[in-house]
Amino acid sequence: MKLSQFFLPVLKEDPSEAQIVSHRLMLRAGMIRQTSAGIYAWLPLGLKVLRRIEQIVREEQNRAGAIEMLMPTIQSADLWRESGRYEDYGKEMLRITDRHERDMLFGPTNEEMITDIFRNTVRSYRDLPRNLYHIQWKFRDEIRPRFGVMRGREFLMKDAYSFDLDAAGARRSYNAMFIAYLRTFARMGLKAIPMAADTGPIGGDLSHEFIILAETGESEVFCHADTLARDWAAENIDYASDLQPLVDGMTALYAATDEKHDAARYAAEVPEDKRCNARGIEVGHIFYFGTKYSAAMNAKVTGPDGNLITVEMGSYGIGVSRLVAGIIEASHDDNGIIWPASVAPFDIGLINLKAGDALVDAACTDLYARLCAAGKDVLYDDSDERAGGKFATMDLIGLPWQAIIGPKGVKNGVVELKNRATGERQELGMDAALKLLVG
Repeated sequence: MKLSQFFLPVLKEDPSEAQIVSHRLMLRAGMIRQTSAGIYAWLPLGLKVLRRIEQIVREEQNRAGAIEMLMPTIQSADLWRESGRYEDYGKEMLRITDRHERDMLFGPTNEEMITDIFRNTVRSYRDLPRNLYHIQWKFRDEIRPRFGVMRGREFLMKDAYSFDLDAAGARRSYNAMFIAYLRTFARMGLKAIPMAADTGPIGGDLSHEFIILAETGESEVFCHADTLARDWAAENIDYASDLQPLVDGMTALYAATDEKHDAARYAAEVPEDKRCNARGIEVGHIFYFGTKYSAAMNAKVTGPDGNLITVEMGSYGIGVSRLVAGIIEASHDDNGIIWPASVAPFDIGLINLKAGDALVDAACTDLYARLCAAGKDVLYDDSDERAGGKFATMDLIGLPWQAIIGPKGVKNGVVELKNRATGERQELGMDAALKLLVG
């Protein structure tokens, strides 16, 4: 994509309303614009990142055996009355009355709706287990939305719901999502730590939240350093096998936010050289809540003996839009965002240092065409902006590689490459540069 044809409204100054790094950089990099309190439009650069994160989430859910569907944003209040949560949920729920005076709501989550779909379609134990998920917009009317998309009112979320015949099967489903989450975040260049958590309004008695480390995180984290040692993205997980040992191996290591931190236990269980005290951001949460919804809403299947069995359920959420901000909080410097390659909006930023110069234009056009032909997504800055401004913009938007071509480079037959994460620069011939960028 040529920058002259792209919509990238970057800001040179820090927005006064931005209180945290991700909010400031997302506004400055032209990723989002606020339309009302806690509600944002996703501009092209931000949408590209959002979609890449969404795709990684989708691939890992599918790999773990979950099946994608799509549920509506508007739900009937009757379902929530049936589960007993309509009045309990509080003012965070946006309640609506339609033209026929029916009570509706903008869904903050989907336990009731998926249970209704399940009970009306599944009859036999032979159809279990099932894990159904969707990636959909939610709305929670936060009393004080702040920090940009980190705590907005409207947000994109992946939520999955498992249905099993018994508690043992439900635990297997829970374990699959536990491991899938570790793989998902690792593929985004993140180290995620699972921590035992309260279940809140979702309910149940087994829950873990997944925290990524970031200096500006909302929670203080205390953990054993070995929770960060394993590269889950490189693991070849057999989801048909017994995953309990993997889950036990992770949960046996001390990990807690400040809310659940036990200083005495931490000192006793974690060697001093293995203690990791940091700050973190929650990006995912999983719950096993048994028959909380299935019993209230009469979701049953016929068992092997012909008797009706109330199904066991769990739910599993990942904040897709929140992850965009979370990754920025974990990966940035004074000049801007540093995107991990797996989620970057473009693979390479190509900078023409002298647009209008025939030789420089020809060299840039040639490299651009060859990179695109090799399957790379390239943002080509073909503008007549000054070099300093071009460098600042590319650093701000954080693409993994910058390829820089100017009159001097053309004369010497070289391209300057900059690695955004390390800051390392090198000059290579055109073919060598192409091989490095493509390989």
